[in-house]
Amino acid sequence: MSRPTRASGRLARYGFGTAEGDGGARAADLLGPEGLRLWQPAEQEPVDEAAAELLAGLSRAADPDLALRQLHRIVEAEGRTTGGAAESPLLADLHKDPGLRRRLIAVLGASAALGDHLVAHPEHYRALRTASDGLAPTAEGRLEPADGGNPGAALRTAYRLALLRIAAADLTGGRGLEQTMAALSALADATLSAAYEIAVAELAEGTERPRLAVVAMGKCGGGELNYVSDVDVIFVAAEDADLSAATQVATRLISICGLVAWPVDAALRPEGSRGPLVRTLASHLAYYRRWARTWEFQALLKARPAAGDLPLAQEWIDQLAPLVWRAAERPEAVEDVRAMRRRIIDHIPPKELEREIKRGPGGLRDIEFAVQLLQLVHGRGDETLRPPGTIPALRALVAGGYVGRADGEALLRGYRFLRGVEHRLQLQGLRRTHTVPAEPGALRWLAAALGFTATPGRSAVESFRAEWVTHATEVRRLHAKLLYRPLLESVARVPADGLRLTPEAARNRLEILGFADPAGALRHLQALTGGVSRTAAIQRTLLPVLLSEFADAPEPDRGLLNYRKVSDKLGSTPWYLRLLRDGGPVARRLARVLALSRYVADLLARDPEALRLLAEENELAPRAPEVLREGFLAAAARHTDPVEATSAVRALRRRELVRVACADVLCRAGALAPSPTRADGANRPARGLSDITAVGTALADVTDATLAAALRAAQASQPAPEGLRFAVIGMGRLGGYESNYLSDADVLFVYDPPPGTSESAASAAAHAVAEELRRLLGVPAPDPPLGVDADLRPEGRQGPLVRSLAAYAQYYARWSRVWEAQALLRARFVCGNADLGAEFEAMIQPVRYPADGLTREQVVEIRRIKARVETERLPRGADPATHTKLGRGGLADVEWAVQLVQLRHAGAIPELRGTRTLDALAAAERAGLIDPTDAAEMAAGWALAAQVRNALMLVRGRAGDQLPRHGVELAGVARLLGRDDPGEFLDEYLRTGRRSRAAAERVLDA
Repeated sequence: MSRPTRASGRLARYGFGTAEGDGGARAADLLGPEGLRLWQPAEQEPVDEAAAELLAGLSRAADPDLALRQLHRIVEAEGRTTGGAAESPLLADLHKDPGLRRRLIAVLGASAALGDHLVAHPEHYRALRTASDGLAPTAEGRLEPADGGNPGAALRTAYRLALLRIAAADLTGGRGLEQTMAALSALADATLSAAYEIAVAELAEGTERPRLAVVAMGKCGGGELNYVSDVDVIFVAAEDADLSAATQVATRLISICGLVAWPVDAALRPEGSRGPLVRTLASHLAYYRRWARTWEFQALLKARPAAGDLPLAQEWIDQLAPLVWRAAERPEAVEDVRAMRRRIIDHIPPKELEREIKRGPGGLRDIEFAVQLLQLVHGRGDETLRPPGTIPALRALVAGGYVGRADGEALLRGYRFLRGVEHRLQLQGLRRTHTVPAEPGALRWLAAALGFTATPGRSAVESFRAEWVTHATEVRRLHAKLLYRPLLESVARVPADGLRLTPEAARNRLEILGFADPAGALRHLQALTGGVSRTAAIQRTLLPVLLSEFADAPEPDRGLLNYRKVSDKLGSTPWYLRLLRDGGPVARRLARVLALSRYVADLLARDPEALRLLAEENELAPRAPEVLREGFLAAAARHTDPVEATSAVRALRRRELVRVACADVLCRAGALAPSPTRADGANRPARGLSDITAVGTALADVTDATLAAALRAAQASQPAPEGLRFAVIGMGRLGGYESNYLSDADVLFVYDPPPGTSESAASAAAHAVAEELRRLLGVPAPDPPLGVDADLRPEGRQGPLVRSLAAYAQYYARWSRVWEAQALLRARFVCGNADLGAEFEAMIQPVRYPADGLTREQVVEIRRIKARVETERLPRGADPATHTKLGRGGLADVEWAVQLVQLRHAGAIPELRGTRTLDALAAAERAGLIDPTDAAEMAAGWALAAQVRNALMLVRGRAGDQLPRHGVELAGVARLLGRDDPGEFLDEYLRTGRRSRAAAERVLDA
């Protein structure tokens, strides 16, 4: 009993049993000796290589179980017609014709109805054979003559064969959506023509052939028919004398087509179903001139000759055209179209509304109505807007500037996606449906039929739903934009599109957008968009969006200038403009960072390829510290020369600074803000950079990795006694994980000599490593500098650069002053020998966390030093109210207050022992050492000052601690931090600083 279970389990790997829920047991029966004889149950393997290829083909079907069942049924039916031949001709053909195998299996796995047809007519699979020249069978919608005495039956057979070839080409990628729609429309024309001829042949003997035109309307008229749909037509007779016979032909044509293929719907004719089925040309003209409503003219946009008297059909279209293109001049015309769309939505059953891809919100009708309204409004004077199909019409609207390029592309994508879903739904049962199923099994089939596959953390159904929601949301938004505001909004924003704007008009437009030098901006635009190259064309597509982003920044001119610099460097690379055009929010993200941040613009000027980071959400999340360290060390290890190794490390640091800075600039940008997922693969958001502590940690992690890799290079180039231990201790903002974009690396260097080595030799070797580390990171390069500052070491600059662990212990035990203990509050191991780093941290514990706290004299000393620092270090002329570091309520106020509490109480309260300011502040509040209100005010003051300090660096591109009280830099900082009004932001900063200062003074005076 176990062997069949294992066999079916092996078959489950091919995808069998998913729909059946039996793990492949049913498939084992169908494929085994009693079935298709493709599978050996005992060996649990295909019978031969040909069988293995056929099984592999079945596994790629949208529904492998359905494809297998259908194939088995066809072979059984074939056996009944061939008298039970030993070998199935179909299987033999499938083994030797890979093209047939691929086409037939695709059809069987996607369409139960076509599979049923092949069961009834097993020989029809031959229509999918590869031709002798190696080409796939033609699938253009032509009818091939079929044998049979009954013309209707022969037409039905020919129709099904043509439909089979179209479906096979569609499902295997042999035809795109537009080609498939065109082929289905051509098949409808051919079927209408054949039915027309049958109907004429059935007229009573002696009846004169009438002049009757069959005009295709709706989707058929637009050349965009789907698999199962009513075919909308209007019948036109030439003269009154033709009416009687023409009505007989039209009635019979409707009957034949209903039996052969699909219903023919003539309800779009004048007066609808209440009016005569056939009218003369003159009668039509009279009706449309006097009685037709707006929706009837809207319907005429898709009119196209289809069958019968084609010249008469074209004459009818030509004579009605002037009426169509004047319809929009009616006062109620635009509102009529809008009202019709609302009525369609109102008539959808509520339980189907969210699953309707045709009539529902964000569905196909939204696109079609928007396009048709713009055709009616603008097609009066622009004949290029008059093609009947939705896709050609939309392209014409985009080419003419009536729809923005991005909007047009979004609508085209939405239309193609929704029509693709509609095609797969209808093809499955060859029945008319536009509703996405709710049943899980049907949804899995649909997702597979559309090519969605499972990815880590997301099923194929979830991927399909996500894309569906994305398209529907965008279609709905653009539908509202175009249908309810169908003015030339996008055209007005195009700066250099043909001859629409003269240079003077363009300069005026740029001035309105806020450009200080519109003439200079115009020169940049002309340089970017001039000529007829593809690059210039794509730039013309991008710039309307980019200009609006530049215009939202305090200095639009700088954003445009920076964009031109990047484009000049990368414009000739094949991926640059393609990334901006097709990379989702990349272009707008780039515009924002270039317009708001000189720091990022300068980094991108040195490393323009780093803008690829803007394309992926997870690329805008800080890297984990272990990932950074491993990557930096690996980059250094690839070079034997220490300068080259450090150059590689500095280049990686530059890329990481771009990553962090871009994420920082974008984190408050609304829809442009990155939303990375966690590194563990869980579909949950990772921590963003809107939290200032996350920025400080990310920058400190980059510095840690840089120091670790540079230390490795320095140690490799400097001979040292074997066993010499060396470590780098982070101090200041680096030690506190509070680095900013302008921070140096404050460090201490510590070593421990190996046994048997003289102190002088070990000291000299350690000193050489430290000096080499500083030299390597200080070599002039195009990368942002990283200063290595060891001034917080004992005795400062007068003391030795490197000390042994024992020397540090001796110094701190005998000569350390209270300010040095305060500096050690942020000390932590960064890189080098981890054991030595841990020993250093253990050694300084009693120094920075004194068991008995501070004496009164030491507290007074700290207050005195703080007052002196404020007086002596605040730059001359600086505004103490807006100085982020030393100003009132800024970083220094909060840090000194928190550090005083740590020095006084951390010896007794271990929770206070940490290097991060806000963590220590929160711990002090929890311990009851700081009033909760004061703690909140200090945390707010410190966080805002740190954010402003970073923002100043991002905006200016250079170091600075002073928030200006007016001007573009204040506006840039406010904008970067998500505020709209610079004046209100300044008031907020001053108010927060005053409260933070008062709280800090209460803590310091306690």
